[in-house]
Amino acid sequence: MSFLPNLPLASIDAIRPVFMIVMGVFLMIVAWRMAKESKGWAVRLMVGGAFLLCFGYAILIPMYEAGMIERFHPVAHLHDPATAMGWHAVKLVVMNAGWLVFGLGLGLHSGLVRMPAAFKFSRTQTISANESVA
Repeated sequence: MSFLPNLPLASIDAIRPVFMIVMGVFLMIVAWRMAKESKGWAVRLMVGGAFLLCFGYAILIPMYEAGMIERFHPVAHLHDPATAMGWHAVKLVVMNAGWLVFGLGLGLHSGLVRMPAAFKFSRTQTISANESVA
């Protein structure tokens, strides 16, 4: 005899938001640990992309799954279509920009993608006051 209602706690739909939250936080922790001892734009890009992905995976997607943000669908009857379209645009920008920036930072950090010579600064020799120019 069971007094508990039949709740699908182990279903795929119930575990998906938890998985997304864990994945987003884990991605941010891994990027932070990789960037701990490094400096430069590669690390900034990698951590910035990981932060965008963490925001998307840990906050936006679970809110969609919970129904707190209305999903945008062209044929659905929406309460506020402008808000649904706005959140859909935010989700697309955050997730796509996050993967793009994270991948670019990871490629630069690992040396897979090289920075062009135009962006590298070379040291110039300065002439001291005692030296002749001619």
